[in-house]
Amino acid sequence: MDVIGRKSEVSLLLTALASNKSELIAVYGRRRVGKTYLIRNVYKNNILFEFSGIHKGTLKQQLKNFHLKFPVKDKSFKKPTDWLEAFHQLSQYIDSVKFKKKKVIFIDEFPWLDTRKSNFLSAFDNFWNSYASKRNDLVVIICGSAASYMIKNIIKSKGGLHNRLTNKIQLLPFNLCETEQLLKHNKIKLSRYDILQIYMAMGGIPHYLEKINAGDSVAQTLDRLCFTKDGFLRTEFDNVFASLFDQHDNNELIIKTLATVRKGLTRNEILSKTKIKSGGTLTKTLVELEESGFIEKYLPYQGTKDSLYRLSDEYSMFYIKFIENTKPSNGGVWTKIYGQQSYKIWSGFSFETICTKHIEQIKEGLKISGIKAIHGSWIEKNTQNSSQIDLLIDRDDNVINVCEMKFYNTEYALDKNHANEIAKKVNAFVASTKTKKSVFVTFITSYGLIINQYSKQYVQSELTINNLFI
Repeated sequence: MDVIGRKSEVSLLLTALASNKSELIAVYGRRRVGKTYLIRNVYKNNILFEFSGIHKGTLKQQLKNFHLKFPVKDKSFKKPTDWLEAFHQLSQYIDSVKFKKKKVIFIDEFPWLDTRKSNFLSAFDNFWNSYASKRNDLVVIICGSAASYMIKNIIKSKGGLHNRLTNKIQLLPFNLCETEQLLKHNKIKLSRYDILQIYMAMGGIPHYLEKINAGDSVAQTLDRLCFTKDGFLRTEFDNVFASLFDQHDNNELIIKTLATVRKGLTRNEILSKTKIKSGGTLTKTLVELEESGFIEKYLPYQGTKDSLYRLSDEYSMFYIKFIENTKPSNGGVWTKIYGQQSYKIWSGFSFETICTKHIEQIKEGLKISGIKAIHGSWIEKNTQNSSQIDLLIDRDDNVINVCEMKFYNTEYALDKNHANEIAKKVNAFVASTKTKKSVFVTFITSYGLIINQYSKQYVQSELTINNLFI
């Protein structure tokens, strides 16, 4: 089995294969994240029947595609006229197979099959409830990129599939450790600092990472993929949204609006800036983006009661900031961008976002994995000079870690000005929250802190990027 990472997901799928009953498993996650690859590799010796929805295909096209997936020797089935007949044929085909091991039925891009007036979902309900669930030798996998559809119609179904799922998998992008494993597997030798720069541009999307050539530097990779006329990541942004969302203009508008702010926006602020209709349309769009992993919703630490939405997808951030408005070129674009102050500011923000996603690795590095803790951000707006903490970890052992994150191409030297800023920030936090806990300043940097009078006085603990790759 040639699967990088995905340990818990592989374990879940193998457990389903070993159970003594039929299993119905929903797998969802954004486009290119590796859902199909995972299923095919784990179940390659057990897949009896596999078919996939066609993007914007008609009912006639979908049914024809279904019919064509039967083995040649089983072409005695006529092309079905509707989905009830199609699933009846599938039942007959399963009955005709004699081997006793668990058989996998894999339906990919499930949401695309549910075309208008097709009655696909009710026919599938019927197939599972009246046939598949009564057997003990099937694993039925339904897979989809349209996360909001999968959540609404399958996972939280109020119809025939209500409480019928035996398990679900939300497949997320690779973390830094898995990204490094994939690159090593592909014989790509990059330092962890360089892997982080790649991750800032494309995130942990396996399909994007597969486009990296062995022997290419970060500059060569990003120039080729992002800044040449036909670069893969130059055109991917529009393709992703068009294939995932029905009203993708709204999704793109929200993404581009959130890309302009660092701390995130409330629902009302998004409404004001985008002019998208309040109510169902905005709610649906935000849920779609959140469930697909493009944005995250969070409550600031002991702050406003209004949730904030912020952009969390690395590729979208990089595309909007650097690719979208840059003319295609045959090379040298990345080197120019890398030297600009705007990139240094942007990379600092991107590094903070990545650190937040790797909170478990940070806790491991601080040796507090076994201690119950919550993490969040804090913003103080009541003073003339507003203070902000991008990441803090509030622990049950009477300590709060205030994290300072610096992405720097060498060791970081804490100077007097930055030290004073940190002291003011911590004092403002203690005064505002009235916490009685000890507040430890924790630095997370690329290569560590240079030991000087300020680091000795103000910093209680430090981690490097190596701690994020655990």
